[in-house]
Amino acid sequence: MSPSFTSKLPKVETSIFTEMSGLAAQYQAINLSQGFPEFDTPEFLKAQINQAINQGKNQYAPANGLPELLTEIANMVHKQYQLSFSDTDKITAHSNVTITSGATEALWVAIQSLVRPNDEVIIFDPAYDAYQPAIELAGGSCRHITLAAPEYTINWATVEQNINANTRAIIINSPHNPTGSILSAADLNTLQALVNKHQLYVISDEVYEHMTFDGSRHESVLRYPELFKRSFVVASFGKTFHCTGWKIGYCVAPTTLMAEFRKIHQYVTFSSFTPAQIAIAAMLKQQPAHITALASFYQEKRDVLVEALQKSRFKLLPSKGTYFLLLDYSQLSTLDDIEFCHWLCQHHGVAAIPLSPFYPIADRASYHKNNKVIRLCFAKNNDTLLKAAEILCKL
Repeated sequence: MSPSFTSKLPKVETSIFTEMSGLAAQYQAINLSQGFPEFDTPEFLKAQINQAINQGKNQYAPANGLPELLTEIANMVHKQYQLSFSDTDKITAHSNVTITSGATEALWVAIQSLVRPNDEVIIFDPAYDAYQPAIELAGGSCRHITLAAPEYTINWATVEQNINANTRAIIINSPHNPTGSILSAADLNTLQALVNKHQLYVISDEVYEHMTFDGSRHESVLRYPELFKRSFVVASFGKTFHCTGWKIGYCVAPTTLMAEFRKIHQYVTFSSFTPAQIAIAAMLKQQPAHITALASFYQEKRDVLVEALQKSRFKLLPSKGTYFLLLDYSQLSTLDDIEFCHWLCQHHGVAAIPLSPFYPIADRASYHKNNKVIRLCFAKNNDTLLKAAEILCKL
């Protein structure tokens, strides 16, 4: 007789990203589903990692990260965000930055650092699927607040109504995956006031920080001194440098919170891929123009796809950041979004992501009745985007 076994995550399913990329491969579809770039990592970065490997720099990095990379991150943060911080509160490489094996590890460790049994964490649906499992594994639970299409903005009065004695933290994500919405300065100021009033913490998922469009500024938590004192900020080099497979992310936090973060991080991955850290440090120091050009680079791709879909029967929702575009297909089909994405991939050769898996399982039946929305990734070559749009315009 096999021993009985009870899952710690009984409601967790196979990731929709894994499912749709598998279908895309099976049907040889154009893959606009999973959020990875089709184009290559910059040549400079590839040369630097190859050089590091060939020079034998292949052993463990320090657990917190290579000092040269931590220094470059601190310099970047000061340059981009920390203009209003006092000298005593400014980010230092030694005390406030830790390298992680991807942003997902940073999110998990930040959540484990904060969340205790019976704590509640406010998250906004549609939400990236890594948040809830990490919260539940820490013994906490999610308080879900739904964002309404097409703008997907946060109603802060509703947020305050949902704060109670068990509320421990709020997770924000801007630019937002999957909707492409962004938080404004007014949003961050309101959040700062709420956090201070109710003595909460914040985990700010900012992996698309360099991808905001139409002149909009990314409102990082790192711009707001009082908010940062109670926050973990998570970012990713995979998104920034088109190297998602390297799995190099980082977390920035005030000294006390970072000390707790590092305690847990050392027992998760201990350290991250050394040659990649060396290469990224050189990239940040010697090729800073890559980052400053990223917003216009992706805005051009968004505009190519939007223009190419103008004659389609899809309703296009605003994309103010990230490399995602939402499409409302309600004029095309009565299928729910998962069924529609399967049909689109199998019969028309375009893979997309349904939005319902970004909502709690218990809410999906209601969601399907009122929403017909899918997500496309436009981190692709223009020829790929135009070919996909040609197919979609024929539906």
